[in-house]
Amino acid sequence: MSFEIIMPKLGVDMQEGEIIEWKKQEGDVVSEGDILLEIMSDKTNMELEAENSGVLLKITRSAGEVVPVTEIIGYIGEKGEVVDLATPSRVAEELSVEAAAAKPILATPAPAIVERKVGEKVRATPAARKAAAELGINLEVIQGTGAYGRVHKDDVENFKGAQPKVTPLARKIASDTGIDLTTVIGSGIGGKITKEDILALVQPAKVEVSSSEVKEKAASALPEGVEVVKMSAMRKAVAKSMVNSYLTAPTFTLNYDIDMTEMIALRKKLIEPIMEKTGFKISFTDLIGLAVVKTLMKPEHRYLNASLINDATEIELHKFVNLGIAVGLDEGLLVPVVHGADKLSLSEFVVASKDVIKKAQTGKLKAAEMSGSTFSITNLGMFGTKTFNPIINQPNSAILGIGATFQTPTVVDGEITIRPIMAMCLTIDHRIVDGMNGAKFMVDLKKLMENPFELLI
Repeated sequence: MSFEIIMPKLGVDMQEGEIIEWKKQEGDVVSEGDILLEIMSDKTNMELEAENSGVLLKITRSAGEVVPVTEIIGYIGEKGEVVDLATPSRVAEELSVEAAAAKPILATPAPAIVERKVGEKVRATPAARKAAAELGINLEVIQGTGAYGRVHKDDVENFKGAQPKVTPLARKIASDTGIDLTTVIGSGIGGKITKEDILALVQPAKVEVSSSEVKEKAASALPEGVEVVKMSAMRKAVAKSMVNSYLTAPTFTLNYDIDMTEMIALRKKLIEPIMEKTGFKISFTDLIGLAVVKTLMKPEHRYLNASLINDATEIELHKFVNLGIAVGLDEGLLVPVVHGADKLSLSEFVVASKDVIKKAQTGKLKAAEMSGSTFSITNLGMFGTKTFNPIINQPNSAILGIGATFQTPTVVDGEITIRPIMAMCLTIDHRIVDGMNGAKFMVDLKKLMENPFELLI
């Protein structure tokens, strides 16, 4: 009997994943726990392990392809076994996404249940295992609705007594149009109600056109010299998060000039001893990052280190700092996080920041290393950018932009002199922080950066 390999659903918002590389090839013998392939979704790289032992009989989706979650990408079975690709998969039978998308049924169906034998291994997605661990639920008591009884995160949430699954946009449209969500069957993964399900009830069905016809028409409509390329999974994730932040938070930006004379002198003195202790060369981003952390830890600036929760009705104040550091790649933007930055010394911060930045650049970041930030910084100074308006990394309440340093005529003690001046810009979520409080934070940060020896105290 062959076992299906599916594109896993690694998070609530994940809809598809990109296959980066198959580590095993057709005909290879695999054991449970072996790494089968590497995938990317929502800017996170992950190695997918084999859940069964046997032979990799068939690879149905190749490297470079973007695959919807729960779709079959390969099969594992016994040597010599023939896979019947014409037979509908159990995953497809359970989800029936395409069929349900045409017109939601006004009824509540019973999920497809696969009985689990006593002592049989619990099949569960990584997201389901994480959710169960966080909620303190034993996976063995949950009946999975996925292929072969696989437990999904939705099954865990349902077991805990979760409300009907529905996307925020679908909930809003339903509320505006007076549709009772309890009467709608969702076409999304795990029965989640989507925007399309609600619109299908209030709008006439659209005429379906085959994908080949769409491609032919699109290609013929393009003028000469124009090329259309698909967005990568990372680019889609960046686009989604940027739109969400831009449309969600009313923001404003404060701009300040920082005299870097003392900071440059301090870094020069620290380069050799930090290199000897850590093996890394200290950067201005390291010094600025630590200065930001120390300023954020002052009680009067706690709202700069906060998040809105519960539909923006409560403010979550953090008594620690998890500092996000934006890293630009050709494929998109990542924000790895230095967790517990407020507990680190300068040398420890240098090591921690270099570690997550390197992982980001090499595609080795884990999901946990990209989540949980309480404040973020982004540096475009190396490109000569003087000032800009950075977009907040939600759900943070602010983000600090670091610009380039220029030799600038400056008045010091009544005399004009040339000083290295760096521009800094703080973008703030006005729902949480007012301009006065943001300005007070920047005044304290400016003071610390212009007297950076306090970082060593």
